[in-house]
Amino acid sequence: MRHKDFRKDRRPAPGRGPSASPARTPGRRPDRAENWLYGLHAVQAALANPDRKSHRVVLTARAAEILGEKLLSRVQVEPADADAISKLLPPGAVHQGVALACDPLPPSDLDRVLGRDAGGRRRIVLVLDQLSDPHNVGAILRTAAAFGVNAVVVQDRHAPPQSGALAKAASGALEILPYVEVVNIARALDRLAEAGFWRVALAGDGEQTLAQAASGGDIALVLGSEGDGIRRLVRERCDTAAYIPIDKAMESLNVSNAAAIALYEIRRS
Repeated sequence: MRHKDFRKDRRPAPGRGPSASPARTPGRRPDRAENWLYGLHAVQAALANPDRKSHRVVLTARAAEILGEKLLSRVQVEPADADAISKLLPPGAVHQGVALACDPLPPSDLDRVLGRDAGGRRRIVLVLDQLSDPHNVGAILRTAAAFGVNAVVVQDRHAPPQSGALAKAASGALEILPYVEVVNIARALDRLAEAGFWRVALAGDGEQTLAQAASGGDIALVLGSEGDGIRRLVRERCDTAAYIPIDKAMESLNVSNAAAIALYEIRRS
């Protein structure tokens, strides 16, 4: 990679002057919509992912040192300071000195995921029924990757987009874990049953503990939305409903915390 000088230089680049398009100038909001990822782990994983088409990375000198020349050689590099990067992103975005303009990932297909060799290991698919908070979904993706989940299934119209906030919370997991967007969750559960998955709805009023419900075999674990839980028609598609035993002093757990506990329980059983 050709060396980039990250010292401040106010001279215009060759062939660029006051009339140059601001869409290519670090620190200004682009004229066209761009898909931005930010944060060191999210950008590092995106640059390392051959399926991710990246266009340009805007970053500080420190972030460039951390990411390294090998990854940065794949993309156009634009030096900038932290304030200039912040102006490219939503207010409050914790970017750690780096933002990457890239295309969304190609869609994942459930049948293709189910056709992959699991190497003899128990298969786990997480099904998220209308979870809307990108931070929760990102945290679930991160935990799912840590426990070797085979895919996360969401409904395309009622799930957060693959935004910078989701990718930042996922800390790189979005690049390595199939994120399958389907039109209909109930039909996806039917397909999982055909593939041999035992479908378990995680609910506080479940008939048995999760340890009892997930004692063996491939598992499709269904988690409901932050407010309304699992919809009735989705729950009816499940083979059983299970709960995590918690102290009665607490009514419920945050959905991302519940996912982490549930995946640990499934993997150890």
